[in-house]
Amino acid sequence: MNNAQTHIRHQGASHGHGQEHGIDGQAEILDLDAEVMSEHTASITAWLPLRTAPRHIVDLGCGTGAGTFALLDRFPDAHITAVDASAEHLQRLRAKACTRGVQERVLTVHADLDEAAWPDLGVPDLVWASASMHHMTRPDRALRTVRDALAPGGLFAVVELAGHPRFLPESAPERRPGLEERVHTAADRLQADVMPHRGADWGPMLTAAGFTVVDRRILTTNIDGSRSEATGRYALGVLQRIRGAVAERLSAEDLAALDELLDTSGPHSILRRDDLAVRAERTVWAARRT
Repeated sequence: MNNAQTHIRHQGASHGHGQEHGIDGQAEILDLDAEVMSEHTASITAWLPLRTAPRHIVDLGCGTGAGTFALLDRFPDAHITAVDASAEHLQRLRAKACTRGVQERVLTVHADLDEAAWPDLGVPDLVWASASMHHMTRPDRALRTVRDALAPGGLFAVVELAGHPRFLPESAPERRPGLEERVHTAADRLQADVMPHRGADWGPMLTAAGFTVVDRRILTTNIDGSRSEATGRYALGVLQRIRGAVAERLSAEDLAALDELLDTSGPHSILRRDDLAVRAERTVWAARRT
């Protein structure tokens, strides 16, 4: 999973923006998230309150590998078991591992973590779950399974998102100020029913599952979009996917303004803006099996 900023899974029909100029799917957005947020992810891996450097790490809901490769960089002697329900994501991750020359340190496992019985993941020293726990219908059961799998004294790192990232200033776009916030509000209301644990406080649930929470941090980011052209493509991909899900919940005026932003060939395209930023908040819990 590691769906990072892409909780909206509904692609929606093409709405006339020329798909060849858009973002093809969730996997590409995950890759862009990994690129844009790389320093932020590295800071989380550097913060982890580990007693010793882990030798075996499990990345639960690994997506296309944002956390996997950050952890491999942080712990050069470790090997990682990367678990995800998407065969496409795992294929991309394996291709990246080969390109980076670390394929011998990565084992991919295709599994649905909502199943009661998980595949054998070994005895990890560290389990990492970034933006994946809230996708599970029985997170309480999953937490207990992680605890049982961890080595004594092992660490479980849970990274949760406060919501989708914001890219535009509040005054944008000029004809519909505050558009992005209204779009995200519609998405949040839609997702509240299907993912009730998104944005949850995982501390009490970790304690109930038998962990000791040893630290918790709230990390905010505000990345200047001019640092990388990937920011525009990232914003485009996230908003395209949200648009496919919430179009019917927006006013006609807001939908028209959003479509102008997503029209990559038009004068108001989000790719043409020079005021983009990536503003996001993530909470990290570090919990130890005792």
